[in-house]
Amino acid sequence: MATSEKQVMVVGFDDHEHSAYALEWTLKHFFAPFTSNPPFKLVIVHAKPSPPSVAIPEASEILRYTEADLKKIAARVAESVEEICRNKLENEAIVEVMQGDPRNVLCDAVEKHQASVLVVGCHGYGAIKRAVIGSVSDYCAHHAHCSIMIVKKPKTKH
Repeated sequence: MATSEKQVMVVGFDDHEHSAYALEWTLKHFFAPFTSNPPFKLVIVHAKPSPPSVAIPEASEILRYTEADLKKIAARVAESVEEICRNKLENEAIVEVMQGDPRNVLCDAVEKHQASVLVVGCHGYGAIKRAVIGSVSDYCAHHAHCSIMIVKKPKTKH
């Protein structure tokens, strides 16, 4: 990479509060202090789930509705990202919606953009829940070819 070209930071974003916190934390710590010239080019990636594939002819209409719902959710998430960036960022961010498993989508985005940093939020699942449903941050920490920053939302006191 040329020295005059900015490094790329990819931020994973979904419709959970943990990713919104991670994005806001990233903007505050890496972009707000450098409003006119931030150190990174920012790429925000949302993974839209693939609709299930079913070979039953009667299910085709259900699949159409499912795909339409997934598109609406992805559009809502992208709109939410753009609003956060508008309120906290003077420079432009690239927002991408890619279809697939979030773990693979984020690692693919790192490769595509030759990112030097990947930022993901953390849901705070315990070891058993992570083992059963999987963890995007754990997967990315082992498979993404860049530095990984896992941003944890502080626990609230009751």
